[in-house]
Amino acid sequence: MMSSAEATATEGAPRRKRDRTHWLYIGVIVAVVAGVLVGWLAPGAGKSVGVLGTMFVDLIKMMISPVIFCTIVLGIGSVKAAAKVGKVGGMALVYFLGMSTAALGIGLVVGNLLDPGTGLNVDPASVGSGAALAEQAHESGGTMDFVASIIPTSLLSSLTAGSVLQTLFVALLVGFALQSLGETGEPILRGIGHLQKLVFKILSMILWLAPIGAFGAIANVVGQTGLEAVVQLAALMLGFYLTCVIFVFGVLGTMLRVVARVSIFKLVKYLGREYLLIFATSSSESALPRLIAKMEHVGVERSTVGVVVPTGYSFNLDGTAIYLTMASIFIADAMGQPLTLTEQISLLLFMIIASKGAAGVSGAGLATLAGGLQSHRPDLLDGVGLIVGIDRFMSEARAITNFSGNAVATLIIGAWTGSFDAERARTVFSGEIPFDESSMVDDHGAGDERTVIETGTTEPAATPAERIRG
Repeated sequence: MMSSAEATATEGAPRRKRDRTHWLYIGVIVAVVAGVLVGWLAPGAGKSVGVLGTMFVDLIKMMISPVIFCTIVLGIGSVKAAAKVGKVGGMALVYFLGMSTAALGIGLVVGNLLDPGTGLNVDPASVGSGAALAEQAHESGGTMDFVASIIPTSLLSSLTAGSVLQTLFVALLVGFALQSLGETGEPILRGIGHLQKLVFKILSMILWLAPIGAFGAIANVVGQTGLEAVVQLAALMLGFYLTCVIFVFGVLGTMLRVVARVSIFKLVKYLGREYLLIFATSSSESALPRLIAKMEHVGVERSTVGVVVPTGYSFNLDGTAIYLTMASIFIADAMGQPLTLTEQISLLLFMIIASKGAAGVSGAGLATLAGGLQSHRPDLLDGVGLIVGIDRFMSEARAITNFSGNAVATLIIGAWTGSFDAERARTVFSGEIPFDESSMVDDHGAGDERTVIETGTTEPAATPAERIRG
């Protein structure tokens, strides 16, 4: 029999929210297999349930404007805060911009070499209302009409009109305006941060419908093309995973060896437990507290880690960048309307801005992909449904690549600024100075919540932007 004091303590004890996303994975796997079977054995029935995929994409489209608005406004706020720390912040931002652009470029090159989706010739009319959107786009007129269309009727109409470029334009205006307001704008910035949490919560609710959308989309595509669609989707996944591996061990590994004199293989081994955590949650943000602690332990000064790691979680999204470009090329090729070189470069420039802030939130990459297609080739927008079934299986590679990029960035920026002890790193990697797991409780918290020891409550951990501003 528990005493009343013990009962009260038990009732008041923090309860960690159970992660149920593994059920979503299982649901998507079952839905994809069922969709393939229905599309293969009963093509007519497969085509008829394609509307389920279209409806799911429409739900994603509904979230495009608020996702981009919140992430861009908060991203600009993070730039301002990071710039305050001087040399470290400036170097970090330049490095992040360069690496994200390089990752997008690599995605474009690999996508064009593989030509994923070529030969499927999926009927655009069968996957949604892309034709109507294309007609709308072509009615806009010439270059000056296009530029004029970026300016919305009102400040708020950009969030309801469905124009991604209008949303991006207003988000930039609001972000820079909040910068100029200084401390006066902080409450507004925090309010937008709360709004972002609401938006991503709605997005996560929508993602639980992914199995239904995946079933309809896969059944429809297989019903039209046969098992060739399955082969092409598998080729896209394999190509994406291989590209991420080459990027991490080739590009990032070379830079790490040249600048910081550290082996990428030893770093990956050192972060092994974090990789397992990310693979289980499909979110690099789940390992954020552990990355901060381990980067300090390996020999990077706390001041440098405190700037580079949180900023990188919003601005250094190498895996997401590769995914966005390869997925865009796949959709265009699968629908028989490949992107021209000019369109690819224009899309790359858009993704450099729009991809910021997509880390750590399942589904944000899918929404950003839809936003990019809507702004450049609206006739391809409904083709997003083609990859809904495999998006969840590509998210692990995205998250792990993003995480690896931020770990490497921390060591490189530390080496550039003289705040990294390479000798200690070699000692740590050799196992002579093991990482103390208890330090996660005392100094950094654990998981996605601050510990009772640190705060006395179960207050959620700060977002990357909040950590920077704090």
